[in-house]
Amino acid sequence: MGIGLRRVLVTGSDGFVGRALCARLADTGAPVRCALMDPLEKADAHDQAAIEILQPLECTTVGDIGPSTDWAGALDGVDAVIHLAGRAHVLHETASDPLSEYRRTNAQGTERLAGSAVSAGVRRLVFISSIGVHGTVSGNAPFTEDTGINPDKDYAVSKWEAECALRQIAETSGLEVVVIRPPLVYGPWVRGNFVRLLGWAYKGVPLPLGGVRNQRSFIGLDNLVDVLIRCVASPAAAGQTFVVSDGEDVSTAGLIRRIAKGLGRPSRLIAFPEAPLRLAARLLGRGVDAERLFGSLTVDSGKVRRVLGWAPPVSLDEGIRRMCAWYLETRHGW
Repeated sequence: MGIGLRRVLVTGSDGFVGRALCARLADTGAPVRCALMDPLEKADAHDQAAIEILQPLECTTVGDIGPSTDWAGALDGVDAVIHLAGRAHVLHETASDPLSEYRRTNAQGTERLAGSAVSAGVRRLVFISSIGVHGTVSGNAPFTEDTGINPDKDYAVSKWEAECALRQIAETSGLEVVVIRPPLVYGPWVRGNFVRLLGWAYKGVPLPLGGVRNQRSFIGLDNLVDVLIRCVASPAAAGQTFVVSDGEDVSTAGLIRRIAKGLGRPSRLIAFPEAPLRLAARLLGRGVDAERLFGSLTVDSGKVRRVLGWAPPVSLDEGIRRMCAWYLETRHGW
């Protein structure tokens, strides 16, 4: 069944979330246009899975995303934009001024897209922000949309600045802006630390995290795609900000056990005291990263359930099973 839009433009359509979203939108019957930084024919810029998914769809090349990107052609005839593209977390940062790089793409690039969307007569823009705008650790109370803003990483700072720019444009133009703040996303085609964790579990690497008793919220790829489609189609989503999750929290140790089970491997967790591990991480300059392993970050996604009537269609266990099946099929992820 279609979602009642002339055409949806998806930026970052060759990425982890984008390819899954474009495929699902096409399945609904919605005309979808995929915005790419590089042409699909440029083989070294796209993996085979992205090419296979996007090749049957309408694709357009916009080049580098920043304050001077020309969006005019990509936005022609578009009703709504789902903006996924951006500079993501970099595991081994080489930029001399990382914050400036994040701002250029994530904040200034988003502002440029929104301004161009207004000029093109686009009705709605759905923006993927980050739960990180609230901070790295939620403590005893889960993050909600009303939790104070406290970004402590350059990436999260740039996402918050993008949100602010979007709201200013919405106030003066009538563009319907919807902001989604997800926690860590997992699923097929996942990248970064999550695919590294899959590799450790698959190889049976002993991990000293068996004693971690934190609680973490995540969102599976299928659930994120589902709520994005709801946000682009539902009139009730206009002007709203939502924190979203699977609705099931799990400890770091519990997550690793579920991943190992999905891979058909024993979980090799060692119950090591947490304090020395935290200290070692701080001494190595990885204190914030350690908080992601040891600290709690939970979210209360009650608002999106109330306003949009949305519930995650896929359980945490099933989402992990699908991710592990993908990993086993490819043996190495990407």
